[in-house]
Amino acid sequence: MDTSTQPDAYELIRLADLTRSISVRLRSTEPTLITATVRHYDAEAVVSSGFVNGTVRLGFHSEDLADLGRLLDAIEEAEQEADLDEPFTADWPQSGHTAYLRFIAEDPYVVEVHDGASTQIVVSVPLDLGEGWIAESRERLAAALAALGAGAER
Repeated sequence: MDTSTQPDAYELIRLADLTRSISVRLRSTEPTLITATVRHYDAEAVVSSGFVNGTVRLGFHSEDLADLGRLLDAIEEAEQEADLDEPFTADWPQSGHTAYLRFIAEDPYVVEVHDGASTQIVVSVPLDLGEGWIAESRERLAAALAALGAGAER
């Protein structure tokens, strides 16, 4: 584990199969900046596989957590409509000021980690996700919302 990560850090997102994973870990439950209506948080996207392993800083704000919930709903809906001409694709967080994840709902599922603001490097990771990954993702989101408190409601 990265020694600079705070002991109270939470894994907000974890998508994994037997050989690869992508996660987003909050570096701390304490916001790095608080404005009148928004709290900003510091996190990191972590890619782990037999081929490439890496970590990139990723920032998001409290409103992005609601976007993550809506993203999970949209992915679930897209999976039920398997007749789509193009695979469902969405980015999180949407702000574009830091690294972000791109979710591509195809077979196999693909998650790209974009470090667009800094190095412009993109790592594409195909994942064989099981049936319950959306429910597990919602549980992680609920736990993060609880840990972050009232400033991060959905």
